Amino acid sequence: MKRLFFITFSCFALLLSSCGYFKYDKQGVTGVSKVMCDASFENIIDQEVEVFEYQYPNANIIPYYIDEHSAIDSLLNLKTQVIITTHKLTKNQIDYLESKDRKVWQQQIAVDAIALIVNKANTIDELSVSDVADIMSGRDVIWHDIEPSKLGKIQIVFDYPGSSTVRYMQDSILKGKPFTKEVFAQKSSKGVFDAVKNNKNAIGVIGVNWITDDMKCMSAPVGERYNQLQKNDTAVIDFKNDIKVLKIRADNQLESFKPYQAYIYDARYPLFRSVYVISTAPAGTPGHSFLAFITGFIGQKIIQNTGILPAVIQPRLVSIE
Repeated sequence: MKRLFFITFSCFALLLSSCGYFKYDKQGVTGVSKVMCDASFENIIDQEVEVFEYQYPNANIIPYYIDEHSAIDSLLNLKTQVIITTHKLTKNQIDYLESKDRKVWQQQIAVDAIALIVNKANTIDELSVSDVADIMSGRDVIWHDIEPSKLGKIQIVFDYPGSSTVRYMQDSILKGKPFTKEVFAQKSSKGVFDAVKNNKNAIGVIGVNWITDDMKCMSAPVGERYNQLQKNDTAVIDFKNDIKVLKIRADNQLESFKPYQAYIYDARYPLFRSVYVISTAPAGTPGHSFLAFITGFIGQKIIQNTGILPAVIQPRLVSIE
């Protein structure tokens, strides 16, 4: 079986901030800081927090996983100082925060892919972006509308109402048009995965970090993982084998691709979005150290191992039979 390898070349640390109480001592920053995060990235940020707190035992990060709109509202209402979302603030939002004496930093930390997953009983292996739009809008109602199939009515499964994946599909694929009525929300990303495993007519819309199979190392003690993450080695990325990850083809392309990191990097996989950290916190908080950690070597390596593309690590694709 052909496997895909990604070799890291370079990364750099960026200095950012969070919120909470803090103090300095000879051991570094201590205290507690909170981060409001788009729930699509819970799988990633949980790992970042665990390794960060191992490296900096006197600092604690409390992540809150909410919908993207609520995360932005919490920043604008001055209830938090750091959020993680899939788009930047508008100029009006920045101007408002600056009128409240808040300096705004915005930094890309990753590029995420939206994966489309189906039950293993589904014979379809690939879709074009137009096919995806036809499914989401209800123009294609049953699987046979796409290619000969014995399967029935297509059921679209999202994580939860108002999620960033829902917004991406409506804005980027449907261009603001409404979804078909055959759309269901599972209230979690894991719920999407489980629904597709148990329903042969379902198609799931999910962040690629939830379906990568390169997570076995996460069962190891955090100290062992920390030591492994410091190595400048090759990361092997593959997908879980109890669902099928569809190949997607842009309408102007002849070839279709799965959401592997190299294909996200060069945009051959067409369903992708940027991930940003947005901060109004002053330097020196525990959140400052946490977000510098995320954009540093170890933090970016954690992101790479979840299957999405780190912002400051460039991958090279190597095929091995």
